[in-house]
Amino acid sequence: MDAERTREPDFGVPARLWRPVAAALAAAVTLSAMAWSLDVPRMMGVSYYPQQFLAVILALTLPLAFMLYRPDREKRTDQALPWYDVAGAILSLTACAYIAINYATVVNFVFTRPVEAWLPGIILLVLLLEGLRRSTGWVLVVIMIVFLLYAMFGNIVPGRLAGRPQDWQKLAGYMAYDVNGVFGLSLSVGATIVVAFIFFGALLGATGGAKFFTDAALLSMGRYRGGSMKIAVVASGLFGSISGSAVANVVATGVVTIPMIKRDKYPAYKAGAIEAVASTGGQLMPPVMGAAAFLMAEFLQVPYADVALAALVPALLYYGALFIQADLEAAKLGIKSAPEDQIPSRRTIMGGLHFLIAFGLLIYALFGMNWLPERAAFLACASVVATAAVFGYDGMRASVRQLLDTIVETGESVVEIIVISAAAGIVIGVMNITGLSFNLTYALVQLGGGSAIVLLLMSAIVCIILGMGLPTLAVYVLLASLVAPALVEVGLHPMAAHLFVLYFGMMSMITPPIALASFAAASIAKADPIKTGLASCKFGWIAFVIPFMFAYSPSLLLIGETGEVAWAVLTATFGMWLVSAALAGYFASRLSTLMRIVFAVSGILSLIPAGAFPGAIYTDAVGLVVGIPAMIFAYVTGRKVVEHAIT
Repeated sequence: MDAERTREPDFGVPARLWRPVAAALAAAVTLSAMAWSLDVPRMMGVSYYPQQFLAVILALTLPLAFMLYRPDREKRTDQALPWYDVAGAILSLTACAYIAINYATVVNFVFTRPVEAWLPGIILLVLLLEGLRRSTGWVLVVIMIVFLLYAMFGNIVPGRLAGRPQDWQKLAGYMAYDVNGVFGLSLSVGATIVVAFIFFGALLGATGGAKFFTDAALLSMGRYRGGSMKIAVVASGLFGSISGSAVANVVATGVVTIPMIKRDKYPAYKAGAIEAVASTGGQLMPPVMGAAAFLMAEFLQVPYADVALAALVPALLYYGALFIQADLEAAKLGIKSAPEDQIPSRRTIMGGLHFLIAFGLLIYALFGMNWLPERAAFLACASVVATAAVFGYDGMRASVRQLLDTIVETGESVVEIIVISAAAGIVIGVMNITGLSFNLTYALVQLGGGSAIVLLLMSAIVCIILGMGLPTLAVYVLLASLVAPALVEVGLHPMAAHLFVLYFGMMSMITPPIALASFAAASIAKADPIKTGLASCKFGWIAFVIPFMFAYSPSLLLIGETGEVAWAVLTATFGMWLVSAALAGYFASRLSTLMRIVFAVSGILSLIPAGAFPGAIYTDAVGLVVGIPAMIFAYVTGRKVVEHAIT
């Protein structure tokens, strides 16, 4: 599309007028989420339905989609706001506000199809889909439309997937007022927990916390071989555990780490791949993880701490495999440590240790006091503000104006995820009102023939396909509704089933042909996107394997007897090391083709969990018996090669 076709009209509301309104709405989103999390309204004696609060949040957020995003999906900066976007913003606010005000009187009469229910519902759905298109593109919008069409015409679908048809008035009212509709579980998570943690990440950025973690990675890893790659792994893991957004992680840390890796003569596409995989894994790394993890806790009706604990070992294996490959690739290519002048002093790092207080409080509140995640996050936010005001970091000390700006920036940055969360309610609503959830579970189980491995393979492919081009939160909502129940039906532990779909939904971020995290890293690295995506799949290989491991044996999720859990973690770590070395083609020196095969086979045998099937413990034993001597032999011969080369 050329410039003339994308150019907006010059007339409209000038930026100097609409910008302050947008800032006020964005600030109100953050402050409303904070008030809800801290239970301020109830402290003041205000009684209301949770859906009324969610309608208020969407009334503040949806207009921002029309104000901040142009129809061509580009961010609007200083352009005038056209009349049609003014109309969209006003209608969005009006429809959501009407629902919030009249919810208590209309909700009990939704199924009688009163105009008070279906008219604001129709307006809301149309504007929500347009806001979704502007912020995320067409893919998710088309999926939502398909679900809505299924709700109205599901009776014409053949076979077990046939659904109960709904007329449009009932459907629109249901989506606007039912607890399983737009103002349901997914929006509740997006409007409270996600806002709180994004605010936490924004405060860390404003006060120097993000720089502290990058500097800490530099200090801890910069003096080792391939230090730049290890810095990318550690820094992206630390930052990713704060923000939980793969693309945001790539952009935030990649601008520092990718050029650093390229300066070490590392291929550009591999530099981008390492950063993409490291950033994507942030959605799996406790204590914060990504937005989908909080929604998982709500789906499973368990404390978030249980999800974080279950995700810990797989996340450590994920980063362990990436770290080992980075180290061995550096050794193979002869990449040395980072330049001394790029490594911060220990004294500088000591000046930022106060940021760890926030994480200590966050972990204690989540695990020790069993607080709600959003309340724990705001406690961490308060700690960041208080300690940063006293100590600062490396000359950075946020002013009151910067902190106020952070409130606005948080509100603007959560527009996309809140709109996605609201739209995800359409999927959940259709699944409930049509009976699709039960029908699809039954169909998948039948298609898999009751075989867990067939169903797992089918689910993995579906997860990656559905995830192409979609944010992880949207993917998880779809898969948790469509696929996870079928996995539970064939005997998987519910936690394992939901983590399985989360992993494969997340891996769509690095899997071509549409790999958003890999493509973002490729643009920074100035490398070929598809080549970067393929390299990302190689570096992130373990994320395609781990879900099958804990699906068959949840001991890797720390579920089970202590001895079984310890054995599973030990053999998985050993197997991960062997396979990573085989993929890198290097241990103490370059591995021959035969040794790479021996490493790969023994590593795969070690990775098979002992509880996967009767006698599986013997595969672990064979892997150890073959793998340990192979490692010793490769190390001894490798040292001789190195010593011979030196002499």
